Amino acid sequence: MAKFDTIGVLTSGGDAPGMNAAVRAIARRAIQNGIKVKGILGGYSGLVNDNMIDLNARSVSNIVHRGGTILYTDRCLEFKEEEGMQKAIATCRRHNIDAIVAIGGDGTFRGATDLSIRGIPTIGVTGSIDNDVTATDYTVGFDTSMNTVIECVDRLRDTCQSHARCDVVEVMGRDCGEIALKAGIASGAIAIAIPEIPFDEDAAIERINAARASGKRSMLVILSEGVFSTDGKPYGEVLCDVIQEKTGIETKFARLAHVIRGGSPTLRDRLTATEMGTYAVDLLLEGKSDVIVAEVDGKIVNYDITFALTMDKMYKNKLKPDSLDAFSAEQIAQMKKVCDFRASEIRRLYDIHLGLCQ
Repeated sequence: MAKFDTIGVLTSGGDAPGMNAAVRAIARRAIQNGIKVKGILGGYSGLVNDNMIDLNARSVSNIVHRGGTILYTDRCLEFKEEEGMQKAIATCRRHNIDAIVAIGGDGTFRGATDLSIRGIPTIGVTGSIDNDVTATDYTVGFDTSMNTVIECVDRLRDTCQSHARCDVVEVMGRDCGEIALKAGIASGAIAIAIPEIPFDEDAAIERINAARASGKRSMLVILSEGVFSTDGKPYGEVLCDVIQEKTGIETKFARLAHVIRGGSPTLRDRLTATEMGTYAVDLLLEGKSDVIVAEVDGKIVNYDITFALTMDKMYKNKLKPDSLDAFSAEQIAQMKKVCDFRASEIRRLYDIHLGLCQ
């Protein structure tokens, strides 16, 4: 078992409900094993600027239900440069920090591997409302964000029904449309637009017209912020105008934006964050480093960070010519299998949506 005097924990990138539950689990698992814990404030900026606090069993009490992150977060450009990384390493040495657990998404994991190769063992815990880390079936924060979308959309439907309107609702997601897809199905949207699947605008207009002709008063269209019109504009506002023009139905646009990042995490996110947080500390104690904690087929597992990031690039069509050079044919085949399965699941759910929206 590896020996540690002190470990640090940070949250980086976009905040996600459940991050505090992960911080609590990491701190208490470490303390349970006789390890001191430093909370690094503001993500990697906290390492660069030496901004941190001591965490103990009491300081992480009563945070499991809170949204956001008590450690705050930041996107640190300075850490991407060697000088900034060396400042971070110096901070770790100054505070006797032997290892770090970093909670966040793909950008957070790139920082984690930078620390690992410079001698600070680092484990990544997946925390992202978008569920956009390909190596894991689930990221902490996703369930809460979807439930927030559903709550907001249910409220919009009430006024849509009263006024016989259509609402076009844009949700977060960047390159990943899972929030829009799953929340859209769960809220009975008549049309869903996501980056992964071409959107048939004409078919959607036809469905809306048919639904109105059959007596349906309220219509909801859910789309991801990662969908753009042919001229590069956010598609939601464009689609809103198109629907009103081609159907004659009063159509309103709503951008939920960052409201879906906040709020008290659901049971799913609290439990998953707790499992991932404790497992991250256990991995450090086993001598592991430069890996991320993921959930696959309902089990908490770990992946090499570089492998996970490369798989993510493969799925998002962002591979560079030499991205796969360091991997075996077997590893590349494993990446492709995961990417193909994820794409097939998106397609399967989208087909369910198309079959039900009337």
